[in-house]
Amino acid sequence: MPDFTYIARNLTGQRVTGTLSAGSEREVVSTLSGKQLFPLKVAVADKKAAAMQAAGQTPKVKATVVAPVYSQLAALLRSGVPLLRSLQVLEEQSSSDNLRVVLADVRTRVEDGATLSEAMAHSPRAFDELSLSIIRAGGEGGFMEDALERVAKFAEQQGELKARVTGALAYPVVLMVMCVGIVTALMVFIVPSFDELFDDLRDKGTLPILTIGLLAFSNWLQRWGLVLLVAFVGLYLFLRNRFSTPEAKRTLDQWRLKIPAVSKIYLSLAVSRFCRVLGTLLNGGVPIVRSLDIAADSTGNRILAEAVREAADNISAGQSLAEPLAASGHFPRNVTEMIAVAEQSNNLEIVLTQIADTLEKDTWRKLDLAVRMIEPLLLVILSCVVLVIIIALLYPVLLMSTTV
Repeated sequence: MPDFTYIARNLTGQRVTGTLSAGSEREVVSTLSGKQLFPLKVAVADKKAAAMQAAGQTPKVKATVVAPVYSQLAALLRSGVPLLRSLQVLEEQSSSDNLRVVLADVRTRVEDGATLSEAMAHSPRAFDELSLSIIRAGGEGGFMEDALERVAKFAEQQGELKARVTGALAYPVVLMVMCVGIVTALMVFIVPSFDELFDDLRDKGTLPILTIGLLAFSNWLQRWGLVLLVAFVGLYLFLRNRFSTPEAKRTLDQWRLKIPAVSKIYLSLAVSRFCRVLGTLLNGGVPIVRSLDIAADSTGNRILAEAVREAADNISAGQSLAEPLAASGHFPRNVTEMIAVAEQSNNLEIVLTQIADTLEKDTWRKLDLAVRMIEPLLLVILSCVVLVIIIALLYPVLLMSTTV
């Protein structure tokens, strides 16, 4: 018999949840009535989801799946639909099983008295901290619908940004993998077949040094290639575990700001996210100190987040925003100059959005240029490596043909 999850209330009005094995929903309702429970909802149980909920966890939901939920929830609330009913509608119409489980958990917690942000916070694998902070600010400031719409717009922009970065880097990565695969196949399967062919030249001492080195490297790769692969995997796992601590992550964020060429693109994307989120919050009426505290995490970099929070402390002391950001040395000078002018003209939220747009356009130009340079560079490297292999193998053959 299938398992059914149920939500019911007892005679004292307390909420009761659980799982029953029954032949149908009607049988579950009958069983609950016999236990003096009044069923509110009965549904077929997802065993995986039920196990995760029993362990106090919720399933992981991709950002692209969650993003439409914010705008749909905002539209329902603007139409006058109560929050609980809105969550139920979204849950019922969701095509994702994991999202349905998450929304059911959120609805249950809201029904028990939690705020929307508090209920969503129990599903960190579905709702990120930045979205929760904006929704929390919307609830505190009385502009929940606007906050949800801004979160939806920001989530869509971030999804589009991630898709563009992935799409831009996909071809170079595939090309690099093909280069490594082709060279490895040549060294492991093709080059060793020439080893015995060159025995005479090796005995005479006329085998070219390039060919000797190529054959030696091929033999080494055949013997130690698997060990090398295991070592790389082990090194990756070690580094991933090593950089899981807060101190190591902070060090890694420092390196990201210092890597030549790459750091400029990374910094532009981080600053553009910060400006867009801060402008969105200020436009929604959130106080600037609270907005800075929320927007600090949007940079995705602990060093930048610390600089933003220091700026928030200075603002509390009566200073401007541009001065501490410029003093940190991490924010571009043109950005801090524009922020300083915007503060004087009292249109900071508008200028921040313009800064974000400008930085994103400039970043895409740099990224496109970098990708266009990587593609021919990889092709040249592959061609040179294959050419060296061919010369190292054909030159001894020519020597053999001339000595016969």
